[in-house]
Amino acid sequence: MNDESQLQEKYEKKIYDLQQLLEISRSLCSTIEFSKLIESILYICMGQLRTLGAGIFVLEAIDSDLFVLGSNYFGIDLNPNVSYKIDMRNPLVEVLNKAETTMTIAELKGAVPPETNISAIESLHPSLIVPLLNKNHLNGILVLGERISFQEDDAYSEYEQELVLGIASLAAIAISNAVLLERSSTDMMTHLKLKYFFFNILTDKLDTALSQGTPLAVVMFDIDYFKRFNDTYGHACGDYVLQTVAKLLMSNIRSQDLAARYGGEEFTLLLNNTGKSDAMIVADRIRSKIEQFDFVYEGQHVQVTISVGVAEFDSVSNPVASPKELVDQADKALYFSKRSGRNRVTFADKKIISEIEVPE
Repeated sequence: MNDESQLQEKYEKKIYDLQQLLEISRSLCSTIEFSKLIESILYICMGQLRTLGAGIFVLEAIDSDLFVLGSNYFGIDLNPNVSYKIDMRNPLVEVLNKAETTMTIAELKGAVPPETNISAIESLHPSLIVPLLNKNHLNGILVLGERISFQEDDAYSEYEQELVLGIASLAAIAISNAVLLERSSTDMMTHLKLKYFFFNILTDKLDTALSQGTPLAVVMFDIDYFKRFNDTYGHACGDYVLQTVAKLLMSNIRSQDLAARYGGEEFTLLLNNTGKSDAMIVADRIRSKIEQFDFVYEGQHVQVTISVGVAEFDSVSNPVASPKELVDQADKALYFSKRSGRNRVTFADKKIISEIEVPE
């Protein structure tokens, strides 16, 4: 191959990679669910850099000072004796925060004080470590696993390092935007999503369910006689009940589902790819868990129950025209549960949908 052909091939590859970066940017900017965003970043990095695995350390919570790996990894093995949490005060964070390039594990070791604990990263046997920086602020640590190489030397070329830094820059911006969205769409008391965010996700999931012919369920529930907790024990007791119910709710759904505080003492669930029978099982399990839980506020045992309504989207039997229509159906079933004695689950069948009127 002559010099002219090599130069042409080089520029064609650069043009192709720039087009890929544009597509990556579009993909990351269109993803608003944090878990889906992290998943996209990992798959993109593994594909573009030809690695067998990858992981991302991100801040544990909105107000956390810990970077955690959690479940944000694919294709890498964890050591059960290692804590995959990195404190913001760890010197390696300062090193990565000032880094303007990628680092190997050897380079990271050489940059931090000898006594620094870097086991959370070192035990992953990374082929490359990439700081995710946005406005000179570290908001994630990307760790690339073993490379798929067809040469004896599997080191990253300068061009590949530039490419991964480009992806990392896009990823850092997307993560920052997702964190801002997380803050603005999360109820600070219960740490559940807010109503408007719930409707945004429900809209997307309904479109998917319609195109793929899969079911989807919405569950609405209300804490029975909630006012008495505030009136009898004070508003702090009401807050405790709301927070505890939210925790019980989150511990009884899957990561692919979505829980939200709909307003006041009312909550809602989106159960993805879930039909009537399974949705009723989930709803009753949550109802039972809350009824059996020992709520203790300042030494006082308080009994808490919920009333529940369930609605199912089905492209044949219940092809709702909008997300609000499906939520309204679940709300009618909830109202029927409350009117029928509370502490029960009702499915929004055709009779309930047509006959029940929920008071304003």
